[in-house]
Amino acid sequence: MANLSLPNTLQLPFKQDNIFQSKRFSPAHLPRQNSQLGVSKSIEFERKTSTSAIPRVLSKASESLTSTITKHEKEQDYNTNTNTKEPERKLADVWREIQGKDDWVGPLDPMDPLLRPELIRYGEMAQACYDAFDFDPFSKYCGSCRFMSHRFFESLGMTRHGYEVTRYLYATSNINLPNFFKKSRWPKVWSNVANWIGYVAVSNDETTKRLGRRDITVAWRGTVTRLEWIADLMDFLKPVNGNKIPCPDPTVKVESGFLDLYTDKDENCRFCKYSAREQILAEVKRLTEMYADEEMSITITGHSLGGALAMLSAYDIVETGLHVMQDSRRALPVSVFSFSGPRVGNVRFKERIESLGVKVLRVVNVQDVVPKSPGLFFNEQVPPMLMKLTEGLPWCYSHVGVELALDHKNSPFLKQTGDPVCAHNLEALLHLLDG
Repeated sequence: MANLSLPNTLQLPFKQDNIFQSKRFSPAHLPRQNSQLGVSKSIEFERKTSTSAIPRVLSKASESLTSTITKHEKEQDYNTNTNTKEPERKLADVWREIQGKDDWVGPLDPMDPLLRPELIRYGEMAQACYDAFDFDPFSKYCGSCRFMSHRFFESLGMTRHGYEVTRYLYATSNINLPNFFKKSRWPKVWSNVANWIGYVAVSNDETTKRLGRRDITVAWRGTVTRLEWIADLMDFLKPVNGNKIPCPDPTVKVESGFLDLYTDKDENCRFCKYSAREQILAEVKRLTEMYADEEMSITITGHSLGGALAMLSAYDIVETGLHVMQDSRRALPVSVFSFSGPRVGNVRFKERIESLGVKVLRVVNVQDVVPKSPGLFFNEQVPPMLMKLTEGLPWCYSHVGVELALDHKNSPFLKQTGDPVCAHNLEALLHLLDG
């Protein structure tokens, strides 16, 4: 090999090379911010981005030497990329894990790039209940949905989600939750006792192909503007089988206000002639029979009080066996994505719903007071011995499933405020998820 002669003087400009900079995947390509995430029992972690600067040495060597080195580097990069490239993961191949088949062990720490957009999508479907609800007391349609069901997602600019609403859900306002129900001040209104509280939707063919299954989604409306509804709760547990839910264990109990909202009806109202429970069970049964030959999943979502209704309806579906296909005896996976939801029942309810196979992922803001209630004093965080002694009390509650804890104080994009309503805001929670 011929000897190469280099000049005695070298120029050493240093330049940062971004090809070695570590980046995390972000489906929405939004700015990153530190957030705290937690897996069951509020295990928290921080996402960090590391950046390393690599100096590069340049010389006045001959053009042939520079070309040779550049070519050699390109060949090395090509070989490295070829050997280390992994096959692309598709949601259709791993949807069972994303829906909680293994209780989200792994996908939460760090956040799986396929799980993040799914959580955001279901959160946006819960947010749609607020965006479509008529809050205006001077409207004679106050308390109803502002859009027709067949144009629901189109009216909200959410056609990209690929779902079609198949039924609206209504509840009677005769129970003691005045801060949840809205009524018009007009003398002639669409209904004197009913309120729109959510919808049932199903994925279209294109989205079904991308998801890997036909997804039946139930979205429940919650409370977004005021937190006084917490005080409206009777904070009293009662057996679920007392409201016609077929539970063989009389010690399985849930908060009485949630149960009444879910099961009450008014036969004189055409919207509430059937209870919310009867409406959802009838529609889920119809859809599972319609798509009996396809792979299916049942996903229930809701924010705040809607998160409690999501938990209760998911339990009802599996307790009644509605998720079991009669022809093949296969059980459809039932998952709950709850956002800022309160506690729903006692420890026996927690054990029962988990033993039936319902997968629950609760996304919460650690600064929010709603997930800490009811059961402020006796809950799953007290010592096991004390919990065992107090589990029979009518105010001893326990959370269900896996918790994903976020903290809005770690976001540089959210204004710090002492207003507890801000910590309970669903859009702020979705921002933290997207972070």
